[in-house]
Amino acid sequence: MGVVIAADKLEALIARIFEHTACDRSEAERIAHYLMDANLTGHDSHGVLRTSRYVSWLEQGLFKAGRTIKVISENPSMAVLDGDYGMGHTVAEQAVQFGIERAKRSSCYIVALRNAGHIGRVGSWAIMAAEAGLVSVHFANARGSILVAPYGGTEKRFSTAPFCVGVPRKDEPPVILDFATSIVAEGKVMVAAKGGKGLPEGALIDEHGQLSTDPATLYGAAGPDAPVAMRDGKGAIRAFGDHKGSGLALMCELLGGALTGNGTAGPPGKPFANGMLSIYIDAATMDDQGGFAAEVAEYVAYVMSANPADPAKPVMVPGDPERATKAERLANGVPLADDAWASIQETARKVGINDTDISRLSGL
Repeated sequence: MGVVIAADKLEALIARIFEHTACDRSEAERIAHYLMDANLTGHDSHGVLRTSRYVSWLEQGLFKAGRTIKVISENPSMAVLDGDYGMGHTVAEQAVQFGIERAKRSSCYIVALRNAGHIGRVGSWAIMAAEAGLVSVHFANARGSILVAPYGGTEKRFSTAPFCVGVPRKDEPPVILDFATSIVAEGKVMVAAKGGKGLPEGALIDEHGQLSTDPATLYGAAGPDAPVAMRDGKGAIRAFGDHKGSGLALMCELLGGALTGNGTAGPPGKPFANGMLSIYIDAATMDDQGGFAAEVAEYVAYVMSANPADPAKPVMVPGDPERATKAERLANGVPLADDAWASIQETARKVGINDTDISRLSGL
């Protein structure tokens, strides 16, 4: 069945939950904004479902509220930043702003971010750069989050290792390519485990090499909310595109993890943290002939003019599905599976919000 909640009300409830943690109001609202934006764009795996996990991390001291990035090294072309185990949306936003400011000065800039909490939907950061007129490329990884089997294997070796590219368009929304290098993000397995949308065929592989859609393949009987060390699932998520996705996952680990100093997903025993290598390019500076915007517009229009395989489904470019979903959910509300909604309510109660306020804030 599930519930449907107006986006503004759900965001207000999530912000209130984080206000009852060590986060100040500004940080609580920031986290709620980015979680809500993930839901609005259809990436429920990176949305409010993660509230209980974030609160648990704060309570355990694994990640900290109110942190500011530390500049480890900096020169005219690149910088290494440490997230100081701050909440991911906070330190990632700081790191992206840092990169944007310097790319505007020097035309191109590289930022290596390490030791960040969960940075959420990487597409949010590419959109921020595109809105500033910058092309951006992002390689991300999750140290200590071994979830994905390499091509030809059955055992976990990679994180879901996101890859993202953002390209600004004149007078149009940017083109945003953002995906995990696994068939599904781990959050989508969590969504399925909590009664939400099921997994696509063959998303998981068990220890015997058999394909699966059962979240227990990954989590075991312990379930998705158990600490990583306590999960007893022996299977893995599969990399998308066979050897191609597996190869790209490896590169995200090497660039987003090893090169940034964050560390790669494994071997086991490493504490969780996100790393991200970001490249920012000022399109206006590189485009000395002034034709970039026109070429992008012409080519995107040409791509979208292809005859659709299904007449009811026009050809889209990356970012279009998210914008369509956002418009629909802003108008009609955000759907949550019963288990996901129950988890949010329980987290709210744990931090001291009573049922009357939960009902008032959510509108349910």
